[in-house]
Amino acid sequence: MTTLLELEDVTAFYGPVQVLDGVSLAVPEGGAVGILGANGAGKTTTLRAISGTVRAGGRIRFDGKDIRGMRPDLVAGVGIAHVPEGRGTLGSLTVRENLRIGAYRRKDRKGVEADIEYCLELFPNLKERYRSHGSALSGGEQQMLAVARAVMAKPRLMLLDEASLGLAPSTAKNVYDAIARLRRESGISMLVVEQNANLAFRLVDTATVLETGRNALTGTSAELKGMDEIRRAYLGG
Repeated sequence: MTTLLELEDVTAFYGPVQVLDGVSLAVPEGGAVGILGANGAGKTTTLRAISGTVRAGGRIRFDGKDIRGMRPDLVAGVGIAHVPEGRGTLGSLTVRENLRIGAYRRKDRKGVEADIEYCLELFPNLKERYRSHGSALSGGEQQMLAVARAVMAKPRLMLLDEASLGLAPSTAKNVYDAIARLRRESGISMLVVEQNANLAFRLVDTATVLETGRNALTGTSAELKGMDEIRRAYLGG
């Protein structure tokens, strides 16, 4: 399987504090890879290093091209959509306007309209709230809108940061069910940061566990679920 994204010995700092210390991972074309770890392990920083919102060292290659150090807008332009922790929806704009902003780079008007309809089918709650402002949505609906807005950019790779954070279990399951469907139907590759490993393992093929900014374990979902330390730390077992 062709590698779409490759990180090799990636480092990152916030001021004098080193957060990533040689992180390496790969996401295949059409694949889904998880990043697990405790708070402060470097999960979010890894996504930020890819999307260009934090300065990074090492190598970050996307479709064979070096993207380390690129501005975030240029990273988005090569086909990477980042759904950040905290959702980042534009509260003063309606659902419709948020979706259209996701497609601001696109020139295919008919394709944009078709993708809006697809997103509303994928997330029926958004169809019901289509004219509502982002600030009026529930937390779950805001998360759905954040994912849908990323879909509108027609990315090749989606970076998902804690999509279940702050959501009721049933809502989180609905969000992940829709993301799994999106993966099946679109072929978008995904790099998924998630505290809820039970949800993550339903979506991803492989995962990497980070500890203090370094790779600690890497394996398939089945392999990691079978490890006692993983069950105790992330699966409540």
